Amino acid sequence: MNRLALYFKLIRADKPIGILLLLWPTLIALWFAADGRPDPMLVLIFTLGTALMRSAGCAINDYADRDFDKHVKRTAERPLTSGKIAAWEALAVAAVLAAISFMLVLPLNTLTKQLSVAALIIAGSYPYFKRFFAIPQAYLGIAFGFGIPMAFAAVQNQVPPVAWWLLVANVFWAIAYDTEYAMVDRDDDVKIGIRTSAITFGRYDVAAVMLCYGIALAIDLACGWALGLRWWFVAGVAVAAGMALYHYTLIRERDRMRCFAAFRHNNWLGAALFGGVALDYAFR
Repeated sequence: MNRLALYFKLIRADKPIGILLLLWPTLIALWFAADGRPDPMLVLIFTLGTALMRSAGCAINDYADRDFDKHVKRTAERPLTSGKIAAWEALAVAAVLAAISFMLVLPLNTLTKQLSVAALIIAGSYPYFKRFFAIPQAYLGIAFGFGIPMAFAAVQNQVPPVAWWLLVANVFWAIAYDTEYAMVDRDDDVKIGIRTSAITFGRYDVAAVMLCYGIALAIDLACGWALGLRWWFVAGVAVAAGMALYHYTLIRERDRMRCFAAFRHNNWLGAALFGGVALDYAFR
């Protein structure tokens, strides 16, 4: 396999679910901040930036976990873990992608650029939280949702309270979907000493996932309602809630593959929320 193909696998370009889980909250924030009419150039910048930063994050994550991933069935054959590429290559790929991402925000205002630096620090430090933090998925939610305050900053040159509430909602959503993801690797993670929410929640993992879904959707609903959105938006939240209930049917038996299917299905939950927002503004 040539080097470019290995780098392609390193940054999970063949598995875009991670990009979408970052993108939906960011697009929702752009629509909220711009009252439903975001500048197309901003949409392009944030879409490309999201893809680049998620890809850089994957490279950093594999670098940080290179000695752990070899003990996990699902990750043992990743390019860095299996020795097909060197550690320095993963760092170089991450640095190049982060630099390109930062270049995208250079035309934007100072506040957005400052927040982009904070986003880079958070994304780069996330993998190490699994060493000691009982629920690293909460920190992941901040990393995955930092496009929210950046979107408001880019449009309004400020970060209003509603943006931070949306970030809180994203934290709870990330705990929900990444706990489903962690349930897949729980046995391996226990053996190697990695901390995850699936381990921390123990036998209450399914209940915790559903509670986090409920809190996230309730905050999203309150934020949208406060901003004047009504029934199309409410319909989108209702569809998302129905999907969360569907996830319960997948994870309640804690079967590995069904938990992974629930995790992947969160793309559609995010799409439902964004669809409700976009339709509500479109039909005003």
